[in-house]
Amino acid sequence: MIAITGTGAVSAAGWGVDALMTALENGVRSEAAEISRERKNGPPVVTPVLKVPAAPPTLPKSPRLRRVSPISKFAVAAAVEALGPDRIAKVASGETRLGVLCTLLNGCVNYSNRFFGEVLADPSVASPILFPETVFNAPSSHLSSLFGSTAPNDTLLGDSAEVFTALEIATEWLLRGDCDAVLVVSSEELDWLSAEALGLYSKDLIPSEGAAAVLLEPGNGGPHLIAVPDPVSVAPGCDRAAVIRKVCAATGATDDGQTLLADSRAGSTRLDRAENEFFAGWSGPRMSPKHVLGESFGAAAGLQLVAAVEEVRRGKAAKALVSVLGGNEQAAACLIAGSSRGEHGGSPGN
Repeated sequence: MIAITGTGAVSAAGWGVDALMTALENGVRSEAAEISRERKNGPPVVTPVLKVPAAPPTLPKSPRLRRVSPISKFAVAAAVEALGPDRIAKVASGETRLGVLCTLLNGCVNYSNRFFGEVLADPSVASPILFPETVFNAPSSHLSSLFGSTAPNDTLLGDSAEVFTALEIATEWLLRGDCDAVLVVSSEELDWLSAEALGLYSKDLIPSEGAAAVLLEPGNGGPHLIAVPDPVSVAPGCDRAAVIRKVCAATGATDDGQTLLADSRAGSTRLDRAENEFFAGWSGPRMSPKHVLGESFGAAAGLQLVAAVEEVRRGKAAKALVSVLGGNEQAAACLIAGSSRGEHGGSPGN
């Protein structure tokens, strides 16, 4: 049995899980900001976005964090919250072997743009100082370095459903004995390119940023994973509602009136059609975090997962089905429960 023993979040709602849950409970979206792209000919291109508020002074101080882009700051804050001071101390002392898995879609785009922009404008100013933040594995590297972890560390690239693959891998690491605990972190930062591109899919979507973290450990106390089936590919022209049906059925979840559904609807009539069709008439509680938090790409499903875990942990739902229809790659889901009594569903991922 794999338990979820810690959660952390950074979102447009603020820093921390409490800020996330308060925003979702109230259903209030934070005030939109803007990203502006200058053009040589014509006025700037302005895109409305949901930004994470300014960082609190409690963010860890470390030489490794002096030059990092926002995505790494978000990842660190969520990870620190999920671990807590006691576990951080145990990892640093070597008592706990902490594995780290990060999932991304866009990655460290701010420093990448800065680096390549400066090089294109003037090749003589190219600096290797910026290079560590132009690679996808920078956040995971910063996390292992910050906590002093020497256990396995990996970064997974994919669409917004990639966090479920991370849950599968984390489960494998734990069952195999490679780690004592695994931190799964999903994070993204805002960028004009992805923000503008999102508008090509739907004008109803608003780009956002943030990070989510869950800590997995062997055990059956508190919220735990009942099932994390393999994702189902989303092929061009496929029946997307059928894809969701298949992956949700594989979790063993049923609409018993007590199971929370955390879906990936974002407020677009066209893009939400498949989920609206399959989940029509769901009798249990339901939440759609993107309606409040915006589209944070790779971080969105992680925030969905954290919100669902918290609802189960706080006793507001007996179980939670977290379902994500990825943008262009896969649909994925997992089933979470608050108590292991009476459950017999096999190991997560089977």
